Amino acid sequence: MKLITFPRTAAGRVHSSHWGSFVVERKGDDLLIQPNPSDPAPSSLLRNLSGLASHRARIAQPMVRRGWLERGPGPDERRGRDDFVPMAWDEALDLAAGELKRVRSRFGAEAIYGGSYGWSSAGRFHHAQSQVHRFLNCVGGYTASVNSYSAGASHVILPHVCAPLAQFRSAVTWTDVAEHTELIVAFGGMAGRNSAVGPGGVGRHVVAETLEAVRRRGGRFVLVSPLRNDFPEALTSSWLCVRPASDTALMLGIAHTLVTEAIHDREFLDRCCVGYTQFETYLLGKSDACPKSAEWASRITGIAAEEIQKLARHMAGSRTLITVSHSLQRAQYGEQPVWMGLVLACMLGQIGIPGAGFAYSLGAPCNVGKRPPVVGLPPLPQGRNAVRSYIPVARIADMLLRPGEEYDYNGQRLIFPKIHLVYWAGGNPFHHHQDLNRLRQAFGRPDTIIVHEPFWTSTVLHADIVFPCTLTLERNDLGGSSEDNYVTAMHRVLEPYAESKDDFEIFSELADRLGVRDQFTEGLSADQWIQSLYTSLFKQLSSPGCMPPTFDEFWNAGELELPTHDGFAKQLMQFRVDPTSAALKTPSGKLEISSETIRGFSYPDCPGHPAWLEPDEWLGSPLATRFALQLIANQPGPRLHSQLDFGKNSIESKIDGREVMRIHPSAAVARRISDGDLVKVFNDRGAFLAVARFCEAMHVAVVQVATGAWYDPVDIPGSGDRICVNGNPNTVTRDVGTSRLAQGCTGQLCLVEVERFQGVPPRGRGYERPQSND
Repeated sequence: MKLITFPRTAAGRVHSSHWGSFVVERKGDDLLIQPNPSDPAPSSLLRNLSGLASHRARIAQPMVRRGWLERGPGPDERRGRDDFVPMAWDEALDLAAGELKRVRSRFGAEAIYGGSYGWSSAGRFHHAQSQVHRFLNCVGGYTASVNSYSAGASHVILPHVCAPLAQFRSAVTWTDVAEHTELIVAFGGMAGRNSAVGPGGVGRHVVAETLEAVRRRGGRFVLVSPLRNDFPEALTSSWLCVRPASDTALMLGIAHTLVTEAIHDREFLDRCCVGYTQFETYLLGKSDACPKSAEWASRITGIAAEEIQKLARHMAGSRTLITVSHSLQRAQYGEQPVWMGLVLACMLGQIGIPGAGFAYSLGAPCNVGKRPPVVGLPPLPQGRNAVRSYIPVARIADMLLRPGEEYDYNGQRLIFPKIHLVYWAGGNPFHHHQDLNRLRQAFGRPDTIIVHEPFWTSTVLHADIVFPCTLTLERNDLGGSSEDNYVTAMHRVLEPYAESKDDFEIFSELADRLGVRDQFTEGLSADQWIQSLYTSLFKQLSSPGCMPPTFDEFWNAGELELPTHDGFAKQLMQFRVDPTSAALKTPSGKLEISSETIRGFSYPDCPGHPAWLEPDEWLGSPLATRFALQLIANQPGPRLHSQLDFGKNSIESKIDGREVMRIHPSAAVARRISDGDLVKVFNDRGAFLAVARFCEAMHVAVVQVATGAWYDPVDIPGSGDRICVNGNPNTVTRDVGTSRLAQGCTGQLCLVEVERFQGVPPRGRGYERPQSND
């Protein structure tokens, strides 16, 4: 445990974000940002903070949608097209409190959906998701969501076959990788943009220096991805330009080679795993007359059979770490590559060997793979939710559009509840959800939508009551994560913009109107709560002869380094030695190559062992005759999700204010598209505009557009088209679950076509407050 004092001037303030800690000083109307000097690779995303304090996108006071104000609560397709009426705080709070009372008394608390996502702030007290859930629990509960858009499939599959996702994040540590790993085979890559961010903050960015340490020792790296920039180019020893969505087939081809050449570890499989015999029957084609050989895999993946066999031998002869990225499971049947990656590591017999085995989403977010702290910063207590109904988070549009319908999830038969009120704080579903035209329809169904938001995002445009909330720089907080061993003081730098209030103050006022203020606040102010959370950490760290710094000492210094432990990596080492006494929390206590539990669900889209299942939208499907390009809608580099899309770093990545679409020159020439052309990207679900940029370092039938551009749909006169002019790829992505097992997000891949845009390029509202379309 170590107290670290940030070097700074008298006017400098320590703060933190999801992309790193920093010192900030106000200089007139702008901010001077200095990264943490101890961070070996600070993120360029800090540049997005410049100029945000009083940006024109800020919401100055409470707003109420005109249609809701004039006609009252109820379904309304005008959401997203209506204008807003400014309102005093007391009036807006009274309206919101009254609507919460009405819905709860008439329909029950299950009719309230507590929609929020956890990326709005690195601060643990002013964590919007925790705040809204605590508040709703105080007033009777709410329909909740489970899992995440990033790892929806993995959240569900991993506990069945190995361990819960939270535990699995330290299955392999960067410390062991730096010292021991000889070969990294990165399915889906390990893109630097993903290792720049982490929920709760980033004390130190260590991915780049760790990979460089492996290289200096002579370690090798194999990238398996249709995009060359999914792994640092200077490190990559080999790039397998795989056809998108075919990674599971490639892994099966590798596994078949291991078996037929007898270079798999049968002793480890017999001792530490269950279900291998059933899987091998499928692998060798004994159950379906189709051996999953390297030649078979080559026809699906586009990788030569000789390359597949060569890689299998290299993996068997090295201390090999197999990684599978988030991106691979954000697709139809996304459970399969995660499960198959684990199975491949089991067949190599390298689970539990330092620096080897299997790591899911290593380095994405950046704290995955770090040695975890012995004690994490306590979160804000949320209380107990009295409502039992919930949905997998990516099924929100299904819930709103199909109330009362049954659906499958993880062995259960659930029913979508009827939602009358949506309360959203700390997220932008019109960024992270798929098929945004469908989501627009869904957001027309509830009686009322209440949103807390600092900026005029598209989510705000689809709300009825809008409360302007503060930015992290406008309040004190504590930055920290259960996966990072640094806690950072987050000093307030700016006064709240215009009439903005923090979420805690807004909920306190609503709780007062609903008679639960004391229950919600527990008699504490925001600053007292922050000190209380630190006090909890202080007590957990205290031991005879070891006294942590007081709150004042920590607050003045700026950062506290926490002691760490070996995490799940140590348990896997113990499990490898004695799988009985160090049993896993799977049904069998062992690694599950085949799962009798999953087999018992009888899901055709997630069988009892990993398998190649042909997706509906991939380059080998019949739909590819109409839409011949595979869109990869991946995470952005110049911003975190859609946050600060107007920030300096983000704006500089655009061309004429629009997102860039990377396309292979061969695909572009075939469509008479030139480098720099404005293009329309489309399928049957929708369309968006982007600027074409040629790139040879990608699969010839792939186009790539990062997510995060603010959704801004505009009607094109005379065409009947409604196009997102900013370039949000979720306008065309597919809103279906990964499978009946996990019902995760499938937003990474879809089929599209691209053409040059003809006519006068349309403009949307930009980042301005919207005007009525009537």
